[in-house]
Amino acid sequence: MIISIGNDHAGPEYKKAIVSFLEEKGHTIINHGTDTFDSVDYPDFGHPVAYDVESKKANFGIVICGSGNGIAMTVNKHQEVRAALCWIKEIAVLARQHNDANVISIPARYTSVQQAVEMIEIFLTTPFEGGRHANRVKKIASK
Repeated sequence: MIISIGNDHAGPEYKKAIVSFLEEKGHTIINHGTDTFDSVDYPDFGHPVAYDVESKKANFGIVICGSGNGIAMTVNKHQEVRAALCWIKEIAVLARQHNDANVISIPARYTSVQQAVEMIEIFLTTPFEGGRHANRVKKIASK
């Protein structure tokens, strides 16, 4: 699987652990994130992830910022992106099962690195249920 990842200054250590975990699982990573703790603007790292998912260059996206909100708002501006802000594993499961989310947003200041890795593993392995949820997901992108 190809996974695009982007993070701001709140997430370098998260990204490092996540990338290591995913590469051990055999996934290919497209890295758009910063590697420093110097202040940066999260949209500069979120939009490239969204473009990768939207264009099908990546199967899934992972975005990380302090609260997870700003970068989730950024990537959700893209028509084919459904980013879910996840802070516990149960939310990650529902984001996939019910919303067919294709990007997970991690709040680095409110989750541990281990929690983030666990959520991502669940997010990437949980299938979309379809059924009654399919029509709802279709309505997300309609105007």
